[in-house]
Amino acid sequence: MSAAAWLPDGFTVQRIATNDTHLSVAVGGTGPVLVLLHGWPQTSRAWARVLRALARTHTVVAPDLRGTGASDRPEDGYRKTNQADDLRGVLKALDLGGPVAVAGHDIGSMVALAWAAAHPDDISHLILIDSLLPGLGLEEAMNVAEGGMWHFGFFMSEHVPEMLFDGHELEFFTATFTAISNPGTFTDEDLAAYAHEYTGRERLRGGFAHYRTLLDDGRENRTLLTQRHLSMPVLAIGTTHSDTTAAKALRPYADDVREAFAPTGHFVAEEDPGWFVATLNDFLTPTRD
Repeated sequence: MSAAAWLPDGFTVQRIATNDTHLSVAVGGTGPVLVLLHGWPQTSRAWARVLRALARTHTVVAPDLRGTGASDRPEDGYRKTNQADDLRGVLKALDLGGPVAVAGHDIGSMVALAWAAAHPDDISHLILIDSLLPGLGLEEAMNVAEGGMWHFGFFMSEHVPEMLFDGHELEFFTATFTAISNPGTFTDEDLAAYAHEYTGRERLRGGFAHYRTLLDDGRENRTLLTQRHLSMPVLAIGTTHSDTTAAKALRPYADDVREAFAPTGHFVAEEDPGWFVATLNDFLTPTRD
């Protein structure tokens, strides 16, 4: 397949059969493998501003997660450990060996953690970007009775979010993106592109399906992390919009947890690409050596 218009030169897009579904995957660069996992409501386009720089030192693999973008939207399979199997199949199809570095943002960070917990030998470095993690604090953060965030429970509801968002995608995404990012981060073209990827009830369902497994994801994470600590180095990135990172929650379950704070809102790679690339490169330097 040809590359999407927003991808830099040297990247191609492949449609890969894996784990009873098909993912659309952008690949480019040379060197050790770095897998980038986007959040909601985004696609692999979330990494557009950092791909060229990261590809100078890494083979970058940036999929559209199951249910999003140009990937398939199956009815089920959205547990984060199952999505880790999606990605393991992608790397096998690309003939890319491990262990590999994995960076996840938002929902992508939940997939990244589940992958590291279920298959720690696959992962050389784990980067979690502005993350709430199932089983490690997410449940408390989404408890509206204690002042927690309302949207998790709403998105987890069957059918209702699709019904209410249908026809209002651009309006909602514009309000959401601009509220949690620094001014000027997203152009009208960016917002329209993301809204398009989630327009209509079927595309919306594929996005909300990531939320509908969160309680199961938490139970799986706690079980896996109780059985075996994460041995790879972990970098938890917070932002100026949040005064904590996932580092505190992870330290009882990981041997080497580091943290950094980006001078940005929620969308670190898009708001300050230079900071993001420099921070990842510093963390991944042993991989390159």
